[in-house]
Amino acid sequence: MSNPLLYSDLAGTLAAIGSHQEVSAFHGALCGALCREKPEALDPASLLEDDDLRVDGEAAAQLHAFCEQAVASFTDAELGFQPLLPEDSAPLNERAQALGAWCEGFLFGLSARVKFNLKGCSEEVREVVADFTQFTRASIGAGDDLEVEESAYAELVEYVRVGAQLVYMELHPRPLAAVDVDYNKTLH
Repeated sequence: MSNPLLYSDLAGTLAAIGSHQEVSAFHGALCGALCREKPEALDPASLLEDDDLRVDGEAAAQLHAFCEQAVASFTDAELGFQPLLPEDSAPLNERAQALGAWCEGFLFGLSARVKFNLKGCSEEVREVVADFTQFTRASIGAGDDLEVEESAYAELVEYVRVGAQLVYMELHPRPLAAVDVDYNKTLH
């Protein structure tokens, strides 16, 4: 996937418009909303927690570019989607809290704009939503083994990455014509 979305770029855009929203929470909300809506119908600025912000001009264009990049990552043939989280050099507790904020944002974006019927989804999607709800409370305890917690964090990030893609793919099924099928191969 070309031009990946960078945490620092989104942080700069949010700061420039005066938003105090956590970067991962906004990206999660954007991704959750994109699971439900077509990108052209979504105004990314509507996902900002700061009600009194006026977003226009270059800031609005940047938010739309982030929206396009998120869609591109969801539809990447190489499954290149990544939740936007702080760099691995950030303290583990900060990254864990950002992961929780990302999940909270995703759930908000998934459910806030249009009535969401979770009962109409597959059991896998319902499980992902339930797990993301649990992940909103992610944190690291003072006495925890950091090496073990680092490994657990990496596993959670991978689960969130795959879970978000699963939700997107279920709610945006690809038409049969878009699916690459080689009919010349024989199944054994």
